[in-house]
Amino acid sequence: MLMPSIFRENLLDDFFGSSFRGFGHDSNMNEMMKTDVKDTGNGYEMTMSLPGVKKEDVKAELKDGYLMISAVSNTERNEKDSEGKYIRRERYSGSCNRSFFVGEGVTQEDIKAKFQDGILTLLIPKKETVPAVENKKYIAIEG
Repeated sequence: MLMPSIFRENLLDDFFGSSFRGFGHDSNMNEMMKTDVKDTGNGYEMTMSLPGVKKEDVKAELKDGYLMISAVSNTERNEKDSEGKYIRRERYSGSCNRSFFVGEGVTQEDIKAKFQDGILTLLIPKKETVPAVENKKYIAIEG
């Protein structure tokens, strides 16, 4: 059922406003780890949004052909009145991760990564997977 545009996703959002939203409703959380993957012909360019995350809080690991990216975020917002008494204190602490299959032929040295202004950019080359040669071992049959 379509609702008029005056209503948001949750009817209580109009009543409480953004100040009372819980975990996962922060605007940065809705944008966390959105990823674009572009085929450049000889590889892939992956661009991932990590708003509010510092470079030292981002980890990228390659294991068994999977590129695993994790990020940790810790934020704190303080608002005080004119006398310095807290009116509201909000904290957010959380982590998120994603994994992408890039192929078993790709090594750590092949992947180039850059982090700037909350955007992680990864350049991943295309590697041809070499089919494993099947070594047939026959059993000798006597007689």
